[in-house]
Amino acid sequence: MTGPYGYPAQPGPAGFGFHAPQIRPSGATAIIAALLGLVAAGAAGYLPVYFFLELPSGFSIGDLPGLVLTALGLYLLAALLLLVGALSAFFRSVAGAVLLALGSLMVITAVLMEPLAFNGAYGLYFRMQFEFETFVAFARVVMFAVVPFTLIFAIIPPTLKYLRWRPSPAQPYRPQNQVPRQGGW
Repeated sequence: MTGPYGYPAQPGPAGFGFHAPQIRPSGATAIIAALLGLVAAGAAGYLPVYFFLELPSGFSIGDLPGLVLTALGLYLLAALLLLVGALSAFFRSVAGAVLLALGSLMVITAVLMEPLAFNGAYGLYFRMQFEFETFVAFARVVMFAVVPFTLIFAIIPPTLKYLRWRPSPAQPYRPQNQVPRQGGW
């Protein structure tokens, strides 16, 4: 760029005309959300697989009550969303945070729906889970503990700021004190 008489334009006060260095946001919250999402995906995916494998012979999936089938379907879909969301968050995609939040909400819905299939006895349901008598109860308690934190870490502003951040392209280097060459020199 040249000045009014063909001379090189002088830079203005410090910082004007030049890009300020960008500070990369910390990715700690996004990584925590993704790791918690992987744990939640494993726990949510384990429950329906366990129940499908433990069905007695001669008993069909269609024989289960509708609420149980809905809860198991929500667990499976939530596990898929949590897994894809965690992997997407590792690759710095905002869609990963959205999928982690949706998967967490589906797990919460399934957890609240599951006791309704057994006459709505929430107290008995949660008491049985926290006695840790089976590995399924342990997996559920892990899921109860991890899913709310996954949801929180997926939607907080530092996570979204990190996932949205893209560095600006590097500006070409042009020294300020060089006189442009003119033909004949």
